[in-house]
Amino acid sequence: MAKVISTLFISADGVAEIDPDWHFPYFDENMGRAVTEDYDAANVLLIGRETYDSFAGAWPDREAAGGDDAPFAKQLGDMRKVVASRQPLEFSWRNSELIDGDLIDAVTALKADADVRGILIPGSISVVQQLLAAGLVDELRLLVHPVAARKGRKLFDEGDAAYHLRLVASETFPTGVLRLIYAPGTAPTSVGYAPLD
Repeated sequence: MAKVISTLFISADGVAEIDPDWHFPYFDENMGRAVTEDYDAANVLLIGRETYDSFAGAWPDREAAGGDDAPFAKQLGDMRKVVASRQPLEFSWRNSELIDGDLIDAVTALKADADVRGILIPGSISVVQQLLAAGLVDELRLLVHPVAARKGRKLFDEGDAAYHLRLVASETFPTGVLRLIYAPGTAPTSVGYAPLD
């Protein structure tokens, strides 16, 4: 069964809608390595329409330009890209397809597909939120920036039930960025504060 991996740049106050002003000053070779590891863990990209538009508007041109990031751009182009959108799309980027039907059903089928090694969701906050609620996210890989963004869309929206997570791995970069990899967890045993003497 293929893993569904969400990878997000996120601020210390939980904003996952990145602003270049607070994100790019922290991007270094350590973060680049972490991103590469995330992409190497999958052969399918699952993205929302806005993320698709952003990626398709940049990466094919970078691949064609042949610069330093051309190999990564080619890797993205070669990957199967499955796009969640409520409206029809005209695809300009190779290996792109629209989810046919319900997102949850489609992801469940992708997880069971023997040809799928891993499913990576870069960004795409609304897609991640829906899959978290359905219990379909196997790993949440967060690159937590040491900044309080104070505005922007947060990963964890208002809801009735808490998401309990289990820390699988962590790493601290010299910039202060934390790489945190979580898997679904169970709630700890209910306890209270011991009476103070």
